[in-house]
Amino acid sequence: MAVHQSKITINIGLDDNKVPQEMTWSAPDGGIKQQETKAVLLSVWDGAAQEALRIDLWTKTMPLDEMKVFFHQTLSAMADTFERATNDDKMSATMRDFCDYFAEKMDLKNPKK
Repeated sequence: MAVHQSKITINIGLDDNKVPQEMTWSAPDGGIKQQETKAVLLSVWDGAAQEALRIDLWTKTMPLDEMKVFFHQTLSAMADTFERATNDDKMSATMRDFCDYFAEKMDLKNPKK
């Protein structure tokens, strides 16, 4: 039984066509309260079905250049997470090589990793 429970909340304001117009998120244990965001990528593992379930949302105002940086940073973070989770440094390095290629092809200047 869990000793402590933590909650992360994502609030999404939709327009008449149910397209995200505004989003905020809160993570009280991390000191985040109703922080504005323009994009959310969430994956959860369904062990019974052996598949990843996803929620990918972005607002109408998310600029394309920011979306490219967001994806690059997300892919880079996934390489780090993969390495921590599997200890597979060879594949992690391959993933990072792809991230460098992605940044080059997307013409990202000094992408944050």
